[in-house]
Amino acid sequence: MLNGKNVILGISGSIAVYKAAFLCRELIKKGANVKVLMTPNSAQFVTPLTFSTLSKNPVFIEYSNPETGEWNNHVELAKWADFFLLAPATQNTIAKMANGVCDNLLLATYFSMENKVYFAPAMDLDMHKHAANQKNIERLQSFGNILIPSEEGELASGLFGEGRMAEPENIITFLEDNARPFWKSKKVLVTAGPTQEAIDPVRYIGNRSSGKMGYAIAEELNNLGAEVYLISGPTSLEQPNVHQFDLVESAEEMFNKVKEVSPLMDGVIMSAAVADYKSESVSDQKIKKKSNVEQINLVPTEDILAHLGENKKENQFLVGFALETNNEIDNAKNKLQRKNLDLIVLNSLQNKGAGFGHDTNQVTILDKNNNTYDFELKSKRMVAKDILQTIEKIWH
Repeated sequence: MLNGKNVILGISGSIAVYKAAFLCRELIKKGANVKVLMTPNSAQFVTPLTFSTLSKNPVFIEYSNPETGEWNNHVELAKWADFFLLAPATQNTIAKMANGVCDNLLLATYFSMENKVYFAPAMDLDMHKHAANQKNIERLQSFGNILIPSEEGELASGLFGEGRMAEPENIITFLEDNARPFWKSKKVLVTAGPTQEAIDPVRYIGNRSSGKMGYAIAEELNNLGAEVYLISGPTSLEQPNVHQFDLVESAEEMFNKVKEVSPLMDGVIMSAAVADYKSESVSDQKIKKKSNVEQINLVPTEDILAHLGENKKENQFLVGFALETNNEIDNAKNKLQRKNLDLIVLNSLQNKGAGFGHDTNQVTILDKNNNTYDFELKSKRMVAKDILQTIEKIWH
């Protein structure tokens, strides 16, 4: 569940900072990408070098590098992160977060966050129980921040009670459990890659799709806990870790497989670039080169997306893709309505670095309620995250 996630580990000044070193290591072991932000006081407990070594990234403490003047951009850090984890969260930092005080880089990044924020309090018993602290914790929760409850045990003061920062392994379990709810019980069909429509045993009609976008969506869904069924046309990509994988070649093969599987699905994401036409007849032998041009009659392939729209179950969520070269928005809206989709992902070949064959993509998402969501050029892995977060927002 944490594999591939971009995590900001925020550290405020508490004796529990030593636990944060173990937490950082566990996040890395789970496959997360970790950047550590420390308050100046926290660096008195454990050196930044420790966290830099564990995370394999620079540690951020100040707004800028005093030697070079280089700015540590808190907005970019917040945009990079899938979630912000403050552990340990001291009474002082919790109070500042709850009341809008922004006097260090960690807090500036927190106030720039649009994705989830978790906080794990660490303080002595009396501080933890104090009404002001409890009020601030409640206020953070009212903002949508997620509390990782403190644990009982011996405290640094010698007292025994609640206030210990949760143990690193318990924080990891909490994060994994919290990441699962929406997708955990859902069966999702994803189609990916091109189809190849045979002309003879050697030649075919195809397109330039690499399958990278569909595979990235399938992998991200798997990370989120969904039961993923991936139907793929021919690609050179390594088979991803999914519940079921089926390799097909033609549009007809993909149509038959989709018909078989889709009635069992909660959601369908049709990212495959299915050929619109196929040869009316397929030669058993290689067609030899002749002086006269061989005529090939084309006929339409089955419209898989239209079939899915016509046969969509109640509460089933259907996502289509559109690759356009002109009148992009109008064409996408028209397809969204004609195919009875809940959402459509628009790619434009007018956008440099987007579309077939690239490791990056730039998409616009339109939903059936006439909402439009525009995204910047990103890696296809990050685009997959954007697509799934948008689906979750609308579907939920």
